Amino acid sequence: MGNESSITVAGGGSWGTALAHLLAERHSATLWLRDPDVAEAISKDHVNPRYLPGLPLHPELVATTDPAALAADILVLAIPIQRLREWLRANRKNLRPGQIVVNAAKGMELDTLSLPATVVSSEIQKPAPPYATISGPSFASEVVLGSPTAVVLASRDEALARDLRNRFATPVFRCYSSSDCKGVELGGAIKNVMAIAAGLCDGLEYGHNSRAALVTRGLAEMSRIGRECGARQYTFMGLSGLGDLLLTCTSDLSRNRQVGLALARGESLDQVTGRLGMVAEGVATTAAMRKFARIRGLRAPIVEAVHSILHGGHDPRQVVKELLARTLKEE
Repeated sequence: MGNESSITVAGGGSWGTALAHLLAERHSATLWLRDPDVAEAISKDHVNPRYLPGLPLHPELVATTDPAALAADILVLAIPIQRLREWLRANRKNLRPGQIVVNAAKGMELDTLSLPATVVSSEIQKPAPPYATISGPSFASEVVLGSPTAVVLASRDEALARDLRNRFATPVFRCYSSSDCKGVELGGAIKNVMAIAAGLCDGLEYGHNSRAALVTRGLAEMSRIGRECGARQYTFMGLSGLGDLLLTCTSDLSRNRQVGLALARGESLDQVTGRLGMVAEGVATTAAMRKFARIRGLRAPIVEAVHSILHGGHDPRQVVKELLARTLKEE
């Protein structure tokens, strides 16, 4: 595929906008979204007033609501995982057979316990399209500001992964490739659960020791689940595992961490999600991951703990006590 391939990013949230801004530096990139007012603001004023207010976007970036833009050579899906299947069904007729699909969502579908790769392959034409996923420690606002960032592009087709890493990379946005698509998507899902847990720990003012323990044991839990699901364990030591885990567990820019902080202060889950105004994928993913682990007989004590707080109404301090009281064992 030549360098002049058309690229469309579907989804005008913060991450979709950031990726479209990034791609516009080297390619003819289009951002597809539903809101005509936001599309006009991006195309004319070069700003997304809803999700990235005050941050100037690339002047060559074009935003549109025209579904014809979805038939690009490369389609980047920046659609939240809980809405991805519905979106694909609604827009299937606008997609082009054989186009490359790059997923940018993180999480696990609650109803089916599916990762994004499975959702895409089950909803797009057969045979399934060339598919890749992009993940890693990458807050949208910092990407738009040009902060040095590194991510991973994963595909079972290693040649496709290498090609896409070259297309997405810029002097300040470094892309690595991987063939472990399952591991990369599992890491992107589980880290959001751990970020809520980290926010709870910090909101309860447990200190740095507790956060370090949580991140370390969270990584162990993530790696164990991944290994037992057929992913490569070393994937979780990389950008889509440890890297993203560190970012979302330690920064107040993380929406999932903000959920944990607010719950620790006594806010209800409805209050927190309503105030954030943006999707915190870890809330639904916690429920999905708990069910997934139980069905497969996987040990996931931190996932269980976060679920009991989010969806069971349990007191966070009591849940922490129960976690610490588990039987001692080798690391």
